[in-house]
Amino acid sequence: MSDRHPDHAAEQAYLLAARAALRAMVERSARALEFADQRVRDEDSADARIARAHMVERQGAVDVGDVALCFGRIDEDPSVSDGDRWYVGRRHIEDAEGAPVVVDWRAPVAIPFYRATAADAFGLARRRRFSCEIDELVAIFDEHLDDPDSMRAAGIPDPVLAEIERGRSGEMSDIVATIATEQDEIIRAPLDECLLVQGGPGTGKTAVGLHRAAFLLFEHREALSQSQVLVIGPNRVFLRYVANVLPSLGETAVSQATITSLLSSRVRVRAEEAPEVAELKGRAAMAGVLRRLAEARLRVPADEQVVPTGLRSVRYSPEVVAAAIATARANELPLNDAKGVFTELLLREARQQLLDRGVTEEDLARTLPDLRRSDGFKKLVDKVWPSLSGAQLVRSLLGSPTNRRRAAEGILPPEDADLLQRSSAKKTADEPWTAADLPLLDEANALTTGVGRRYGHVVVDEAQDLSAMALRAAGRRATGGSMTILGDIAQATGIGAQDSWDAVTTGLGIDRSRVRRRELTVGYRVPGPILDYANHLLPVTAPDITPSTSIRNRGDGAEHHAVAQDRLASTVASLAEGLGSDWSTIGVITAAHRMDDVLAALAAAGLDAGDARRAAELDHRFSVVDPPTAKGLEFDVTIVVEPAEFAPLPNGLRLLYVALTRSVQRLLIVRSRPMPHPL
Repeated sequence: MSDRHPDHAAEQAYLLAARAALRAMVERSARALEFADQRVRDEDSADARIARAHMVERQGAVDVGDVALCFGRIDEDPSVSDGDRWYVGRRHIEDAEGAPVVVDWRAPVAIPFYRATAADAFGLARRRRFSCEIDELVAIFDEHLDDPDSMRAAGIPDPVLAEIERGRSGEMSDIVATIATEQDEIIRAPLDECLLVQGGPGTGKTAVGLHRAAFLLFEHREALSQSQVLVIGPNRVFLRYVANVLPSLGETAVSQATITSLLSSRVRVRAEEAPEVAELKGRAAMAGVLRRLAEARLRVPADEQVVPTGLRSVRYSPEVVAAAIATARANELPLNDAKGVFTELLLREARQQLLDRGVTEEDLARTLPDLRRSDGFKKLVDKVWPSLSGAQLVRSLLGSPTNRRRAAEGILPPEDADLLQRSSAKKTADEPWTAADLPLLDEANALTTGVGRRYGHVVVDEAQDLSAMALRAAGRRATGGSMTILGDIAQATGIGAQDSWDAVTTGLGIDRSRVRRRELTVGYRVPGPILDYANHLLPVTAPDITPSTSIRNRGDGAEHHAVAQDRLASTVASLAEGLGSDWSTIGVITAAHRMDDVLAALAAAGLDAGDARRAAELDHRFSVVDPPTAKGLEFDVTIVVEPAEFAPLPNGLRLLYVALTRSVQRLLIVRSRPMPHPL
């Protein structure tokens, strides 16, 4: 007797019909693109090229490749609505007449698929979930929302568990089939706010941030197609890991960067910084130091300034110059732009003086342009208000003890200001810039020449690891403060990292009234026994954070393998060899100084392992990473090597927490020394 759902054959036929409808859409789009190409060849006009660009974008959106198109269906309750039926999937699919075959998961009509519960059915009678292998329907799971007892007994639907517990690959996948209610509420939050999301390991905060970007691009297509969305991640390995999520959802109007790659477009990072200096350069106080240094370049002459203009002259008293400076600065323009306002104010003063002396408007029309071009006037303007670049400003701070002492007085302790000393290179291009200098340069550029490119929305992941100055740089990239800030204070491990969300909010420099905080506390990826074990660290590392709880109660906790110190690497290789046949991804997380030994042992065992220091892609079955690089990544199995070596490091216990929570199936610990307190 078959245990298939009675509707299996009908639903299978519907999914195949949806695929056929999508193929027809792709063909129609291809024909339209051919027409657009021909128009460009015939006209070569701006309108033709714009139309072609739109068709290229549409073609990319409809051609989704070999993925499951539909993951469920919702049936409205006929007693409270029209009783319509909607199939929910990755993309909008329509038939030749334009009727919907599958609705996009981001469409308003799909909201009940994610949010309906026994307590609030959202007008549904039934939610049906599909488990599919591309176009093959594997299973159907029905939830009868008009039967609360049935809903309470259902627990977590099998298709959802199957998706959550599937093996990992070297890339993050989308979660459109398994978005939970608390996640959906964050994803669909308004564009015009800054949303801070605290989420522990496995709560899906990264996926939520990326799907929020996809939702906003769908909901605000016209506004964001040009301004785009910026995603800032912690390192290049992480960015490569998440790189395909948004393209898989049909969204390409996205830029992805680390804070270093984002800010290094104008200069080249040539050197490394001592940790204590990097921490100092990341403090919010540095913004005040740079502003004071920049404004100190504006100097009111002690004496009256006389500028000849033809047979006459114009006189500028110190009071007039000071008033012009104050008025120009009141507009809060970048200094080099405000210099233009200052210039116009001086010319206005000259005009009034000449009018008072009886000069006619006709004569003024010749005299004032001559005055603007005169060497005397230009010298006065440049003497009072010299033009300045961001790089010049930072160089003058780091290379001049006198400038630095004046700018830092009352803001930084003298001993801290002295740490900033660095001899300047002969040319700006040869300056030994460090990654810690980049936020300072960005701040200085904002002060002098203005903010660079802005984006319609900015997503920042692992935000707790950014310094205050780096957060300021990220915040000024967001038009109107539209941001999604993701992280976990318990995993704050970077130099200058933030220890609270209040500190993050302050660092961003965004109006607090427009900031809203949400918390994800339900874990979906990390098995409960593993998460419970790692959570023992939280009372020490992040006592104010609510520990995450996992919906996955099956599996084992940490598996300890105690060995002699000289057998650590060989034991890792032996364990990895045994795991390789069962799991797709095995991550070995070890202190940086042990990475070479572990890689050599894996190679001796005939195992091809990737070195995260040299390759951004996790394209090997075995990957060896250090704890900071592991942040945000997921592996089927994680082998953590000698955890006691993490504890002495800055934020060592937080790094250990990161390492222990990367596994979605099994966690092995290979050690020769006792576990750090409180484990």
